[in-house]
Amino acid sequence: MIARVHGWVPLAVMASCLTVASAQQPVELSRSGDRIDIEIGGQPFTVFHFDPAIAKAYLSPLRTAQGTVITRRFPMDPDVPGEDHDEPHQRAMYFAHGDIDGYDFWGEAAFPRWSRHSRSTFGRTVIRKLDDMHGGPDAGVLQAEFDLLTATGQVVAAETQSYTFRGDEQSRIIDCEFTISADHGPVKIGDTKEGTFAIRVVKALESPPGRMVNSEGDTGEKGVWGKRANWVDFDGEVDGEDAGIAIFDSPANLRHPAYWHARHYGLLAANPFGVKEFTHDRHQDGSYLIPAGGSLTLRYRVFIHHGDFRQAGVARAYRRYAAGQQRDMQ
Repeated sequence: MIARVHGWVPLAVMASCLTVASAQQPVELSRSGDRIDIEIGGQPFTVFHFDPAIAKAYLSPLRTAQGTVITRRFPMDPDVPGEDHDEPHQRAMYFAHGDIDGYDFWGEAAFPRWSRHSRSTFGRTVIRKLDDMHGGPDAGVLQAEFDLLTATGQVVAAETQSYTFRGDEQSRIIDCEFTISADHGPVKIGDTKEGTFAIRVVKALESPPGRMVNSEGDTGEKGVWGKRANWVDFDGEVDGEDAGIAIFDSPANLRHPAYWHARHYGLLAANPFGVKEFTHDRHQDGSYLIPAGGSLTLRYRVFIHHGDFRQAGVARAYRRYAAGQQRDMQ
């Protein structure tokens, strides 16, 4: 118990408590075939899946610091009671876009009825090599290189995915960096809402019964979808725990603050390219051309927290993240 003097907590004691609460836990990564398991504090956190037979790499499931699963398991596990079986290409956490040189890397050829495209225009993100995989006393790092392939196996571009995992007693953090490199000629990323860095949450976090809120204080799909914001958060009660998950958009990103493809059924996606579709203005064009030999890098932070977005201090956590990103830009 913390001693109080006239209602005040001694500063030394408070500082000690904050230090304990924010102590980073050790992170371990272990590979088995086409999966890499990530543990934080000796407990399962997530798994990075990169089976070349699947159209794209993804992380699933994501857990809170207390071990509560907060992402949908379908289609990886089709037998979870009560889960929706819609949009099967929306895996737990992934990076993909619906129009890269005219190919759909967001949808999957295995589920054509959920896309507007024919099988011949689906792309695949296929691993080329694993660059880095190591744990540590306060963080773990994972980096892999991929080829973006057409349905016939032609290479459109290269992609590097990098993740840094951290956690303490209250939260889990994933810092993500994605680089698309035009090493096979120029690459055009088209204007579509179907993208780009995405998470599909569990049913309990859908809005409603959960809550969707952005950095501007807007709530629900009507207030958040297609709008620009520094961050978007889903929170609610999942298996008895009040918890939530947010995506932070880096100030260094193209067209920051991001547009958000955020749906009430549990999709949370930052998308800097779908400007025409989000604004409903035919004079806008969010397409982006990467010249031959050039690249585009996008950075995000995933913040998984105990409590709702106010209790977890999501806005404060974003400000700290943004300040660090701005220092890196200098």
